[in-house]
Amino acid sequence: MRAIDELPIIRSSALVYEHGWQSWSPTTTYRIGEPAHRPVTERNRLLCYRPETAPGSDVYWGEGLLAIDPGDDSGIRIYGVTDASEVVPSIQAAISGNRLVVSADGDVERTIDSGPGDIRNALARWADGFAAAAGVTAIRRAPTIWCSWYQYFTKVTESDMIENIDAVARLDLPVDVIQLDDGYQSAHGDWLTVTDRFESLQGVANRIKAIGRRAGIWLAPFLVFPESELAQHHPEWLLGGPDEPVHAGHNWDRDLFALDTTHPDAMEWITEVVATMHGWGYDFFKMDFVHAGALPGTRYEDMSPIAAYRRGMQQLREAMGDSYFLGCGAPILPSVGLVDAMRISPDTEPQYRPKDGDMSQPSVSAAMMTGRARAFQHGRFWVNDPDCIIARPAVERREEWADHIRRYGGLRASSDRIAGLDAWGLEVTRELLSDSPVDPFISSEE
Repeated sequence: MRAIDELPIIRSSALVYEHGWQSWSPTTTYRIGEPAHRPVTERNRLLCYRPETAPGSDVYWGEGLLAIDPGDDSGIRIYGVTDASEVVPSIQAAISGNRLVVSADGDVERTIDSGPGDIRNALARWADGFAAAAGVTAIRRAPTIWCSWYQYFTKVTESDMIENIDAVARLDLPVDVIQLDDGYQSAHGDWLTVTDRFESLQGVANRIKAIGRRAGIWLAPFLVFPESELAQHHPEWLLGGPDEPVHAGHNWDRDLFALDTTHPDAMEWITEVVATMHGWGYDFFKMDFVHAGALPGTRYEDMSPIAAYRRGMQQLREAMGDSYFLGCGAPILPSVGLVDAMRISPDTEPQYRPKDGDMSQPSVSAAMMTGRARAFQHGRFWVNDPDCIIARPAVERREEWADHIRRYGGLRASSDRIAGLDAWGLEVTRELLSDSPVDPFISSEE
């Protein structure tokens, strides 16, 4: 780290905004002295934070973006990368008495924003410039969605899908896309081989289209299960190679491998998967856990991990044609200009607090915290996805979550078993699905 700035602050009123690495990395604004959110386990760090870095809670740390309000009306300092297509530096702010010392491990541009409003308004103005430099010229309005995940998780069946397809039609819910989430595939990597709970992916798409809706599907394109046919037959496609495959985290009760996005045969395979699904009628793709495509490691070609990630995402985009592209678990700044919509927070969940206290983990409170802190990206970088509407009675503080979606939701997606909604849940779901805003979010004091 190299010191790039030192500024006096008024400790009682100064604020620091940390921007996390990927969708699930905690992002928020802190008062000076308030400890920052950090991973509580190594598993969480590798899967939900930037795995190459491990800052302490006694410093403030942004991945490519950090902002400071000194508390003295002298303007918001924004320290940000101007081009995230190759390298994204880490930026640190350390307290030294009544001063903050800012350091970075790469090139960062400092701007002073003296415009109206708070840090969120200043970030919105910064984002306008960053998006323009990244080539974002138009934001594509998101369809409304019903998604299987938060009701059925990995145990979803074809009969579950049919039940909710029929319910959407019977109740005439304002749903454009019915999206099958995780659980249909035999293993991560073997995306075209379904479990015995499904007859065929094409049959599901046909059933959806028969009621006049569009078919959507979930993939984690850059993750590979060790027991998958892909890993067994093509270990050379794994990041790091067959002898020392890179550890891509732990989830689904197993260690994970990553696909090498620079290996031509690996990318030919995954793009053929996407093109095949598109040919079956799927024209909405949720690409999840894509941070695995930006992991460092031995690569088939000599390019930075971020450049390799971006090229892999561009190839997926080409394979899906004109389909709508939702990113999730994605490095935020390197993804600008690549996707139509982006999950900008951790997962929601029926419980309000994360089970282990880590604000990268699924919960209503974690999703709201980071969703608010990245609200300025909506309508500038992409359509923000704050995560799904879950409105069934079992959801803790469901009214509060619905209010968050109402204020911050750009992409609107329901993820309850429709037959399990009570009158309030069905009414709120219909209301929130009836409005899918695309105009840029303008911050204001809450």
